[in-house]
Amino acid sequence: MENIEKQMADLKSQVEALDKKTPGSKLSMVVFSGDLDKALAAFIIATGAVAMGLEAVMFFTFWGTSILRSKKKKVSGKDLMSKMFGFMLPKGASKVKLSQMNMGGMGTAMMKSLMKKKNVASLDEMINMASELGVKIYVCEMSMDLMGFKREEMIDYPGLEFCGVAKFLEEANGSKIQMFI
Repeated sequence: MENIEKQMADLKSQVEALDKKTPGSKLSMVVFSGDLDKALAAFIIATGAVAMGLEAVMFFTFWGTSILRSKKKKVSGKDLMSKMFGFMLPKGASKVKLSQMNMGGMGTAMMKSLMKKKNVASLDEMINMASELGVKIYVCEMSMDLMGFKREEMIDYPGLEFCGVAKFLEEANGSKIQMFI
């Protein structure tokens, strides 16, 4: 009897270990692009995943970090390179441009007008919807450092975390779906 109890305990620990390794009902996404069309797609997919009962995690890195800059916040104490990046990159979701057919901003304005006419949510509205639905957002600290962005200039988003790639990989490791946009 003692031998059977030991075997049952071993089987139970093996099943628990397998459960930990089995991907969960989660979508993990790297948001690398800072382009309007790609950012919209990322938020549409993330909010759609949550609506279908999945957990959604977004990891913003490199050009994607500029989407999360608040247009209302100003920070001081930046060096020359950081100021230059801050000036050259869009400040906030409402300032990002299309990846194709931007045409000096005219294409982006046309797309935004068309979206409004067809009742398609703006990127700012998609970000708000994501926060209401509980989409988790992580921001790459290395990318922020390279771009000269400070934590204080990022949007107010519930649970927004600053981290490294290891955190994203931890999340992706437990996800059924991983994406790179």
